[in-house]
Amino acid sequence: MINDPQIEAMIGGWSWPVSHKEQEAWIIKEQSNSNTKRFIVEIAGKPMGLVILANLDWKNRCAFTGIKLHPKAPKNCGIGTDAMMTLQKYAFTELQLHRLETTRIEYNKASEKLHIKCGWKIEGLARLAVFKQGKYHNLVYGSILAEDFFRIDTVNQDV
Repeated sequence: MINDPQIEAMIGGWSWPVSHKEQEAWIIKEQSNSNTKRFIVEIAGKPMGLVILANLDWKNRCAFTGIKLHPKAPKNCGIGTDAMMTLQKYAFTELQLHRLETTRIEYNKASEKLHIKCGWKIEGLARLAVFKQGKYHNLVYGSILAEDFFRIDTVNQDV
């Protein structure tokens, strides 16, 4: 997925194209990283994306989150919402984190919709902080606290 231009256009930061061998080596190295946890999103038994908890800060009980879904994954059927809510539930109940953080490129409306639906709040804006597709774009910062997550009525019913 890292070499997919549709995915690359929708996420912050940047990456060089990598070979399959380089990707495998990176995955093996990352498995020993205790401050990052990645989970595969499956649809009908096929891997179609991933969610991540990164930069786990055990003292302050927070982590950075991200989600990537394959461009061929079904749209508007709740897959992203289910994946994010499941990640949040794991982070707040099993790991007992206090806060999750994320960033998104302002034009990524699917990510905006997902995070609002999952209870996230916008905290700020880094103006023209990301260079994508030949121009600069704003980067939106967001977070959700454990107390926000537990207030969402649908969590206990749907996740």
